[in-house]
Amino acid sequence: MSGGRKLEVSAAAPDSAPVPRRSIWVERLSLSNFRNYAVARLDLTRDPVVLIGPNGAGKTNLLEAVSLLAPGLGLRRAPFAEVARLGGLGDWAVAARVHTPHGAVDIGTGRLPGQDAAEAGYRTGRLVRIDGITQPGSGALAEWVEMVWLTPAMDGLFTGPASERRAFLDRLTLCFDPGYRTRAGQFERAMRQRNRLLQDGVADEARFAGLELIMAETGTATAATRAQAAAALEATIAARRERDPNSPFPWSRIALDGWIEQRLAELPAVDVEDAYLAGLRSGRERDRAAGRTLVGPHRMDMTVEHGPKAMPAQHCSTGEQKALLIGLVLAHAELLTERRGGAAPILLLDEIAAHLDASRRAALFAEVLRLGAQAWMTGTDRHAFAALEDSARFLHVEEGRIQSVT
Repeated sequence: MSGGRKLEVSAAAPDSAPVPRRSIWVERLSLSNFRNYAVARLDLTRDPVVLIGPNGAGKTNLLEAVSLLAPGLGLRRAPFAEVARLGGLGDWAVAARVHTPHGAVDIGTGRLPGQDAAEAGYRTGRLVRIDGITQPGSGALAEWVEMVWLTPAMDGLFTGPASERRAFLDRLTLCFDPGYRTRAGQFERAMRQRNRLLQDGVADEARFAGLELIMAETGTATAATRAQAAAALEATIAARRERDPNSPFPWSRIALDGWIEQRLAELPAVDVEDAYLAGLRSGRERDRAAGRTLVGPHRMDMTVEHGPKAMPAQHCSTGEQKALLIGLVLAHAELLTERRGGAAPILLLDEIAAHLDASRRAALFAEVLRLGAQAWMTGTDRHAFAALEDSARFLHVEEGRIQSVT
């Protein structure tokens, strides 16, 4: 929004609206100096939200703002300095009133003007406050908010680098173990220090031994928690298959492919930890030649197979891959709902209707409503969301301006 004007859009629920299932949902969202918004505010109900407008209007920017109410870097994974509005002072803020299984909570996040993260005293590149209390990092948001998203950038999940599939699995894994992010971070830091020793030609046995012990402990724990999450996702996929064997979003098989992961399927974790520690020690010269650590959870890949066709996902057609991906995302959301005692996560579905035919769009919208989630969906064509006319809040977005659609 230009000119610094404040925009408010309210979405009052009709008196006759049925009481939906419990969910995590945003009641109020306020933006300041965020992307192309100088100031904006939305007041909403727990119903799905459909953002309609031309490309470049700021629809995805709103989804990105919502994604920052959860731990991590958000759906674009952009450096936090880059989300500030052009022409501003470099500061930005996202604030929200969010309803959660623990009750309503006020969440604020952003950056202060004229300061980098270190100067401002926050570790993760953005300040996070929960009910007015400053948090040590965004990880504290995991207790309150669960979120699942699907963006056009994820269309290459099956054909792109393994890092994208690891990131997908890691978002799921966070709900299983609040300490997962901490342990994974400890592994990454120890590995970077070990890599530096390898690259610099250092031969300090004590330093290597200390770092490799940390890597063995945290790396094995990281892989074990991922395996637990993958198994739970597989179980949810199986339940969905039994419930709807003819779903247009086919069931899939998933597997974790990696040195540690393969051994965890056969051995106790303590034995795998010892084996990984021994492998790091014996592999130093090999890793030195490569200039990096070649074995560990950072090399894991998640393989996905189109279940009905028994075909690797990367060999499926573009349309089949999209349907598989939607099926995985819906299973992810359903699993989180179960783990939250029936409270559905927030869904962020960017340009979700663009490449789906009418029957698959209708099936997707039915899944969203069945789940009871506050889904934020974007598109350029309102008619593509006609099946949600009586169930969702429609907003028109253009050049950073938001208007209610009647």
